[in-house]
Amino acid sequence: MSTVVVDHQRLWRRKKFGWVSNWLPLVVACATFFLIIAGALVTSHDAGLATSDWPLSNGQFFPPMVGNLFWEHGHRMVATTVGLLTIVLTIYLLRKEKRRWVRRLAVFALFAVIAQGLLGGLTVKLMLPLAVSAAHATLAQLFFCTTVSLAVITSPSWERRLATIDEQGIVPARYLCLAAAATVFLQLIIGATLRHSATWDRQLPTELLLAHVGGALAVTLMLAITAVTILRRHPNQIFLTRPAALALALLAIQLLLGLAAYVTRQASPEGPQPLNPMVAITVAHVACGALVFATTIILTLRSFKCLRSTGEFEFAGGF
Repeated sequence: MSTVVVDHQRLWRRKKFGWVSNWLPLVVACATFFLIIAGALVTSHDAGLATSDWPLSNGQFFPPMVGNLFWEHGHRMVATTVGLLTIVLTIYLLRKEKRRWVRRLAVFALFAVIAQGLLGGLTVKLMLPLAVSAAHATLAQLFFCTTVSLAVITSPSWERRLATIDEQGIVPARYLCLAAAATVFLQLIIGATLRHSATWDRQLPTELLLAHVGGALAVTLMLAITAVTILRRHPNQIFLTRPAALALALLAIQLLLGLAAYVTRQASPEGPQPLNPMVAITVAHVACGALVFATTIILTLRSFKCLRSTGEFEFAGGF
């Protein structure tokens, strides 16, 4: 049973500010996803030290884009674009957004992208230390999901779906969603550490590889339980079932890509350079992992917005 409540003032603001409110956060989120792909291409091509200086590349703002410098400097250019877009988005939300927690999330996104840029510089200056490189990759995923969250909570669908839906079952589905998101994030940390612990021509560390496999099993179990719970309890709520079904589909693809990435890596241990099949599949694995995390975050946000346990107060505004 659900009760729909409409916030007319917020809908009026949405109509007034039009396409900017609808599209700017989405553009930033899409640009950040492209940045994750660009970063994965740097790591997969073993191009992290194509230039030894930062923020310039070989002392130039626009060096010749040849060899591995194409991937490394291209990554920096994409990162700069994302940083500028984040500044624009933060200023816009601070001026136009009335919800304090949304403005704070925008400020967090700004600080996160600054920290991400500094970590990227440190990876070069310190010659790719594992801790800094893994932190750089992990923060990229966290920043991506922050931009996705901003896109979700400023979207028209978020405003239209102000509903309170009674929870069913002993364990609230929204807490399952939160646990699934946390499990995926921990797996991303392990994956980032694994990717940066060995270059393309070395064997993957056995301990980290086993931890990554174990993490994949944990994510599969937790996300499957969460998605199936949503689909069974609220089959008519597309606002919830759509991201739940998408998360399951992306998880299946991610598992296949993970297996393919391992097989292609093991098939070319003596290659003179990273081969295209290994690069393509590994980058796709990283990108799909980001999408799994983002979809789980969307499901979590929507579940906390819509679902309430029986007896909880009706919630019409704020979150």
